[in-house]
Amino acid sequence: QVQLVESGGGLVQPGGSLRLSCAASGFTFSSYGMFWYRQAPGKERELVAAISMAGSTNYADSVEGRFTISRDNAKNTVSLQMNSLKPEDTAVYLCSAIGRYRYWGQGTQVIVSS
Repeated sequence: QVQLVESGGGLVQPGGSLRLSCAASGFTFSSYGMFWYRQAPGKERELVAAISMAGSTNYADSVEGRFTISRDNAKNTVSLQMNSLKPEDTAVYLCSAIGRYRYWGQGTQVIVSS
């Protein structure tokens, strides 16, 4: 059974940091590109960061320089380190795997507020 389970969300003040993790199981993790998306209320789902099977990364302009995506193929996990958080980063963050198939996690809520 394929599972993507996100964790690490929560409430943080502007300027703070959070580290999101996504634990994958049920598929060959190393053969999939991994992605973090986010969706804020009333807005479309937005691609935040991506990491290829080889480890190359890409970021949305809105998070470039603040967020860092990484993966650990030995532990089947992908992480998103989020620094200098802003209120506009508030959203549900979802992990996705793309390869032969596409899989989604359920998401973890991030709220940036004072």
